[in-house]
Amino acid sequence: MIKTNGWTGLVTLPRTRWAFAVLTALALTCLVLAGGQQPQKPAGNPSGSGRLAARIYNSGFDLAHDSYNGISAASDGKIYYVLSSQTIDTGAQVYQFDPATEKIKHLADLTEICGEKGLKAIPQNKSHVRFWEANGKLYFASHIGYYTIKNGMETMGDPPAGYKAYPGGHFLSYDLATGKFENLVVDPHGEGIITMTMDPARGRLYGITWPTGYFIRYDLHTKELKDLGLYSELGESVRGPKYRTLCRSMAVDPRDGSVYFTNADGDILRYRYDRDVVEKVDGEDLRKDYFGVYDPTSSGTMGYNWRQVAWYAPENMIYGVHGNSGYLFRFDPRAVRVEVLDRITSRPSQRAGMYDEFSYGYLGFILGQDGKTLNYLTGGPIYRSGKRVAGKSVAQKGESKGEEDLHLITYYIPTGKYIDHGAIFFPDGQRPKEVNSIAVGKDGSVYALAAVTQNGHSRTDLMRIPGPITSH
Repeated sequence: MIKTNGWTGLVTLPRTRWAFAVLTALALTCLVLAGGQQPQKPAGNPSGSGRLAARIYNSGFDLAHDSYNGISAASDGKIYYVLSSQTIDTGAQVYQFDPATEKIKHLADLTEICGEKGLKAIPQNKSHVRFWEANGKLYFASHIGYYTIKNGMETMGDPPAGYKAYPGGHFLSYDLATGKFENLVVDPHGEGIITMTMDPARGRLYGITWPTGYFIRYDLHTKELKDLGLYSELGESVRGPKYRTLCRSMAVDPRDGSVYFTNADGDILRYRYDRDVVEKVDGEDLRKDYFGVYDPTSSGTMGYNWRQVAWYAPENMIYGVHGNSGYLFRFDPRAVRVEVLDRITSRPSQRAGMYDEFSYGYLGFILGQDGKTLNYLTGGPIYRSGKRVAGKSVAQKGESKGEEDLHLITYYIPTGKYIDHGAIFFPDGQRPKEVNSIAVGKDGSVYALAAVTQNGHSRTDLMRIPGPITSH
């Protein structure tokens, strides 16, 4: 007979391993009830009701505004990120974080890297893309963050008196060994570069410009920049029948150099390296019933675009997530087939049956260091007094419809194991907000750029969830 703090249980002990396991569990339970230390719970929490502790760092840039992508883990073990600005006189800032020492190093002003210091032009306010690594260098691109609102939509900023127009987004590189930046080329249309990917094997950078949506490519060997034209009507530059939300993520098939992306109509587009052209993929699309029904001319969603994708080498497939619905899918380029796999929104979102609160869906989706685990930062409803906190019915400009939790999801591709690790909180109880980025460090820690309020001032800064995070 075992009795502890009023709890009594009768245990029969046959000589089996099963009995030993039961006895061990009972002993641990008694220890907990008697005031001992609770056994460590596994990191996975399939119910999504757990909590994850995160730390917010201060990079010293009080003007930091909402950021999209703009963060990556490099082979040197450090985390590189860009904090965005939206003012006419200050551009974005580039930083390096050392996980071993937790030290932050300011690397450069993005406008200065682009050779535009003192130009008195609309600055390089953002980097809207991840860093892509090849041959000891990181490659990325710059984007505009100073806008003029016309007819309720963001447009290229009109320069105030005494200022010049935005010069255009740049492809850039950073040498990990020397710490030197290189300004590679500027977009000839004078637009920002909102989407980027890289083909390391062939030395090619690819981009989509904002707001009109030109598909451009830059060859690192020949130094040639080529414009391959518009692929999605007039992109986000107009209202009406020619409006289309632009794709924010592309994937490269390393076997043949093809680049895949989408448009708001649900077409899958392919850049063919062998022919140097962009064409529509015939026989498959993203107009899936599970994703929902969208008006491609509406600015409230990403339409049928995929939100974020990653190349999965073991299967030679593209894995991606659809914004709004949060469905995980995979696309086989050779079989030309899209398979809808699972809804990887948070457990609370699944139970509530809701779409993403962030109207475009979430960009925080990436393969981890093992190359097999998808890590996804997504939203979840908040309940007060037993009722879900309702947001706005429609959000503009890709904003969140309302207050929400931020959950970390892992999905282990080989077995299809999904885990909602729970909602994320800072030590003072604040929820990370406006998170549309992710990086996974060598130790399994998860990083993102998040909005936080401290001392009455709100800013965006580096967030870290200590790892490793169990995924299978």
